[in-house]
Amino acid sequence: MAAKILDGNALRQARGIALASEVEAFTAKHGVAPCLAAILVGDDPASHSYVKSKARDAGRVGIRSETFHLPASTTAGELLALIDDLNARRDVHGILQQIPVPPHIDPNLVFERIRPDKDVDGLTPTNLGRLVLGRARLAPCTPLGVVALIDAAGVDIAKCEAVIIGRSTLVGKPAALLLLHRHATVTLCHSRTAGLAEHVRRADIVVSAVGRAHLIRKEMVKPGAVVIDVGISRVNGAVVGDVDFDGVREVAGAITPMPGGTGPMTRAMLLENTLAAARWQLEEAS
Repeated sequence: MAAKILDGNALRQARGIALASEVEAFTAKHGVAPCLAAILVGDDPASHSYVKSKARDAGRVGIRSETFHLPASTTAGELLALIDDLNARRDVHGILQQIPVPPHIDPNLVFERIRPDKDVDGLTPTNLGRLVLGRARLAPCTPLGVVALIDAAGVDIAKCEAVIIGRSTLVGKPAALLLLHRHATVTLCHSRTAGLAEHVRRADIVVSAVGRAHLIRKEMVKPGAVVIDVGISRVNGAVVGDVDFDGVREVAGAITPMPGGTGPMTRAMLLENTLAAARWQLEEAS
């Protein structure tokens, strides 16, 4: 039997209905809608596409969005000054710094400048530290979406052995921590892991986020496993994932498509983080 397809678009839409109701109640209570400010520096096409989709999704659930598009020649000082302004604005509750940024700007300095309670990407040292401690308020969006998709597969995470391939701060490390906090047994693999296939073969949950086309093949996957594909590559002009979808779906219990799996859920969790940030600022801080 072929695997259950974990449709990120369908799950995003379902969560969006619930989120819209929560945003409506928040706006009625406080007289202001949650607001997300997105910053783009330069002309990266993928970043433009993501931010445009974000703005459309935000409008559908009642979240106000602002986009600041800066030229590639923007200096680090000018970008940090904009972030300082957004940090100070009471009507802006979330700040999204789109990456990549031009090479003359250190992204670490940028994320360190964002107020933790407005850090809807969950990438400031404060929020990453809270995640390590198991006290996260705002966690990175793609890993949150990964966990939501695993939940949609209907497995008991606490009883699972999970293998994460990729150790980035954006996906691999926070995904491992989120699953660990849900009591999964977690192995974090990377480009230098010896015997990768053996690690993957024993996993009940596989999350691959390395950007290597068709790295995960049918013979590597345990029958019935949940397979979440985060990696993106282009092969002959087509977008493909880390997982050989057609082969792996024959043995997996559930699998995400690429595209249409984790991407929509990243956008969904960004909006949920925006509401959480607004609540943190307007309800809990006082």
